[in-house]
Amino acid sequence: MERYTSLSVRRDASVLFVQLDVAAGRNTITPTLIAELTRVLKACDASVSVIVLEGAPEVFCVGVDFETLHARARAGQAVDVEPEALYALWQQLAEGPWVSVAHVRGRVNAGGVGFVAACDLVIADDAAVFSLSELLFGLFPACVMPFLVRRMGFQRAHYLTLMTSPIPVTQALAWGLVDASAANSQDLVRKHLLRLRRLSPTAVACYKAYMTKVNGIIGALQEEAIAANREMFAEPDTIAKIARYVEEGLFPWE
Repeated sequence: MERYTSLSVRRDASVLFVQLDVAAGRNTITPTLIAELTRVLKACDASVSVIVLEGAPEVFCVGVDFETLHARARAGQAVDVEPEALYALWQQLAEGPWVSVAHVRGRVNAGGVGFVAACDLVIADDAAVFSLSELLFGLFPACVMPFLVRRMGFQRAHYLTLMTSPIPVTQALAWGLVDASAANSQDLVRKHLLRLRRLSPTAVACYKAYMTKVNGIIGALQEEAIAANREMFAEPDTIAKIARYVEEGLFPWE
């Protein structure tokens, strides 16, 4: 199996386990992570029926790597993490011909919520927390929102965005962001896989294609989401806030 710098990948019969493994558990979204995970998903053949996406025990994914953005700004490059590629990656998870399962432990923030919302099923441990912090930096989760609204509805996604504060797994369950949780989430994933392995891959592929047509929000808002993302990251004030956070460790209100 191919080796990766930001992922750990293993196969168990028809189930592919993919663990985000960026910078010693920080699990930020980098261009390398996007490219490698995209490659993994595209390489899946019909023998893969379930993909389990997980992070580190303490951090699932905390969003875009501000250090990468800051380095790009200082080099005079475009300050973004390739929103077209990231959106397409989430769309693969949402619409691919297999069951995508997010196994969430620990902290999830910003773009990390995009990975969660894109998956068909979300299984979390009882310590998981979820947040969208973008507005604190003069941003908003443009690319995340179509996936999040599809999963938990407009108003709850709206509230999570405006408040910017973390919600516990109990709230995430009540709002539909998480499907099931337990203190031992590994065991809960195992129990779900016992059932999912029985599904017909052909039937799952047909069902996913049908559901993509039933709820077309992801495809309908793709261009607008990417354009909004690029516009936000072109704002000098936003770039300054990111630079201050990277260089001094200070949040915009400090």
